[in-house]
Amino acid sequence: MNALNQIILEGNVVRQPEKKENVSFSVCTFPLAVNRFIKTADGRTNEEVSYFDVDSFGNLADVTCKCAFKGRGVRVVGRLKQERWKDADGKGRSKVKIIAEHIEYKPVYKKTDDGSPDENAGPALTKKQKLALLQEAAMAAKNEQEVEQVEF
Repeated sequence: MNALNQIILEGNVVRQPEKKENVSFSVCTFPLAVNRFIKTADGRTNEEVSYFDVDSFGNLADVTCKCAFKGRGVRVVGRLKQERWKDADGKGRSKVKIIAEHIEYKPVYKKTDDGSPDENAGPALTKKQKLALLQEAAMAAKNEQEVEQVEF
């Protein structure tokens, strides 16, 4: 019986995604910063930041490398995957990664001359550009369902 393994994270891309290609597939990796705000008993708010490594494969990797960039807000729907290995000393090591199955991108707004966001300007992309990106993402999602799962 398969157990439920699903995660939804919303945060900001920490640095430019890296794409690696193989003969049979491509992978795009990026770190994601997720903020959590905690109110203390005395009424102050503390911020807690967690960092997660996110991998996307195939067509989703291609779209991710085109659309994601440092600082961009994203919502990632995926699953957890634990990687295990032995280090040079023979000690067992492990790391948990997020395997993205769907990624949504927050809008990017134009900036004014002083670098601050211009709320009146609207999104930096035209409707035609947005539509093209959405169609590409939809095709990537459709093709991802048809691609076999590849283990590393």
